[in-house]
Amino acid sequence: MKLLIRNKNLSAVLSALISACLFALCIPFAKLLSNHVPTVTMGGLLYLGAGFGLFLTFLLKHSDSELSLTKKEIPYSICMIILDICAIIFLILGISKTTGANASLIGNFELAATVIFAFLIFKEKISKNLFIAILLITLASIILTFEGYGSFIFNIGSFFVLLSCICWGLENNFTRLLSIKDTRQITIIKGIFSGLGGLIISLIIGEVFPSTKWVLLTMLLGFFSYGVSVCLYIYAQRFLGASKTGAIYSLAPYFGVVFSLIILKEKPLLQFYTALIIMIIATLLVIRDTKNS
Repeated sequence: MKLLIRNKNLSAVLSALISACLFALCIPFAKLLSNHVPTVTMGGLLYLGAGFGLFLTFLLKHSDSELSLTKKEIPYSICMIILDICAIIFLILGISKTTGANASLIGNFELAATVIFAFLIFKEKISKNLFIAILLITLASIILTFEGYGSFIFNIGSFFVLLSCICWGLENNFTRLLSIKDTRQITIIKGIFSGLGGLIISLIIGEVFPSTKWVLLTMLLGFFSYGVSVCLYIYAQRFLGASKTGAIYSLAPYFGVVFSLIILKEKPLLQFYTALIIMIIATLLVIRDTKNS
């Protein structure tokens, strides 16, 4: 029985790593698409691509082994959607009122917010190894996103970015509560409603809607980077919890740099290698903690 649980935990770790890898694909391709698709519209289309793409796969093949969502999960689903939309709004407000470097630096608080809510509200256990790993991941993320002392400012924009991290941290925990259910159903709901919310916001702020070609390409990217990625993320949460899954998922920016190096021919700075060494140590601690649990 213990061996079975360990195998499932290791499978969950692999799912979280693949999830981070797929999400990281969005980083270089979103940069390429940004010349043709406005920022908020892109966010909405990525979510819609995830929702509609998985809905088609759900129609083609439905797994009887997965538990369907019931009326009991409606409150959690509503909270998940509202928090997602609020996070997007706060992030847009934050980015508009502060520097990109500052927003990236503050954005590292999402993992900490996820862990704080998981521990204080949802009573998730945090081992010594996991706590050290989370501290190392946060440190590595700060090193990776540090762009000079101008990053260390706290203004109204920073406050809104911080609010977005809090929303996503709480949303990660609500998603964890749904993780025992069909991961595709959860992602379909999350994708379609969060996507529609994002598009409504883009219309309100007056963004120009892109042509059909760019809409379809963005939604295709969303299917893999958001849809399949989120499904694997939720599956990992089922066995690992919100904290461990969030810690492993934090590798996404590093995969993003690697993909940017390959696709966009960008060269990583020295700070990337420093942060990478710290992140590898942290990831090994998480995997060790998972084996022992």
